[in-house]
Amino acid sequence: MKKVQRRAAAALLIALALVVGLAVYLVRLADGGGAWATYFSGGSPAGQLLDRNGVVLYTSDGETYSFAADETVRRAAYHLTGDTRGNVATGALRQFRDRLTGYSFVNGTSSGKTLQLTVDSALNAAAYNALAGRNGAVLLMDYTTGEILCMVSTPADDPANPSDSPADGTYINKTIGASFVPGSVYKLVTLAAAIDNIPDLFERSFYCAGSSDLDGIKLNCTGTHGSQTIEQALANSCNCAFGEIALELGYDTLVEYAEKLGFTASLTLDGMDVTRGSIDWEQEDARIGLAWTGIGQHNDLVCPYAMVRYVAAIANGGSVYEPTLLGHGELDRETSLLSADTARQIASMMDYNVETAYGGEWTFPGLDVAAKTGTAEVGDGTSHAWMTGFLNDPEHPYAFVVLVEHAGGGLTNAGPVANALLQAAVG
Repeated sequence: MKKVQRRAAAALLIALALVVGLAVYLVRLADGGGAWATYFSGGSPAGQLLDRNGVVLYTSDGETYSFAADETVRRAAYHLTGDTRGNVATGALRQFRDRLTGYSFVNGTSSGKTLQLTVDSALNAAAYNALAGRNGAVLLMDYTTGEILCMVSTPADDPANPSDSPADGTYINKTIGASFVPGSVYKLVTLAAAIDNIPDLFERSFYCAGSSDLDGIKLNCTGTHGSQTIEQALANSCNCAFGEIALELGYDTLVEYAEKLGFTASLTLDGMDVTRGSIDWEQEDARIGLAWTGIGQHNDLVCPYAMVRYVAAIANGGSVYEPTLLGHGELDRETSLLSADTARQIASMMDYNVETAYGGEWTFPGLDVAAKTGTAEVGDGTSHAWMTGFLNDPEHPYAFVVLVEHAGGGLTNAGPVANALLQAAVG
């Protein structure tokens, strides 16, 4: 009798496992069936990709296809659209293939749909031209909606006439798929931690003699700044001041804020994984390593996407509408990164940077820009040029990040790219 009961119980468990497994399979099929079905179909997916203004970026009936008529637009949008070979993992032809083909769980694929993206292809072209053949990454987003208006990564290719021997890095979308030494733009992260954790920060004076001695190792600064407030230290991009702050905060706090603000967290863009950044300091690196970590050097790595997301939160009062290429519909994807007071203080200091250190109207004629630059030493004698910031303009609420690889000074090299993009965006 007991043997029969055990066999019945085992049969019941097997039946239950089959039911659960079937349910899981059906859920996954409903959720990912479109991607599976269209991925294995290969070739050019039927459908049409448009930019936010209705410019055709790609169109296909499933057999023949074409990309944008203008070659600059095609190259500037290469990492946004991808190509029919599937080389670009972040391209819409791969990532949004099921939406484009009109896949239905019940009816399968259709003859194709129209998918309109948030990016303005004219802004992509402006950023691409401003990079002038240099490698880098550019992002522009509306910080009141999360819509990405510009996404450019170089080097790029022409999807209509793909190269048989593309340059190294052509298939990598550096805006979301790579991380780089950030240099002084990372001081914005250390600054947030300092505002929240050092009560007398704005009453202090930070002295810079051009370098600091940390256990017999010299931490060099960008200049000799003398006595300065924290606001002046950010405008001066003073390594001595921010090295001192990093040491006072300690590694655990720096790690906490890197995660909290999204730099080392697992982020996604419309379901696509974003490359995580890192900060890594070991006790044997001594205090000099910790100081450089707070300055944006040492082992720091940052993805441009994480930086523009953070700056958008600063501009938006501390919370970010999660970036999107597809649009949110209703704005229900808001994430709080900073308190409103901390965001306001950082925004004010970034505005001060432009007015006192970056040339104001000379650098950004006709624009009210708040920003931070970075000149990130990469260990081979060259530096990445960074600039990140936002417009103080309710009619054009845009946050941006510009990275130009191995280009030199941030203001000199990333600044003109940022200005060209912003002028095009408000024009």
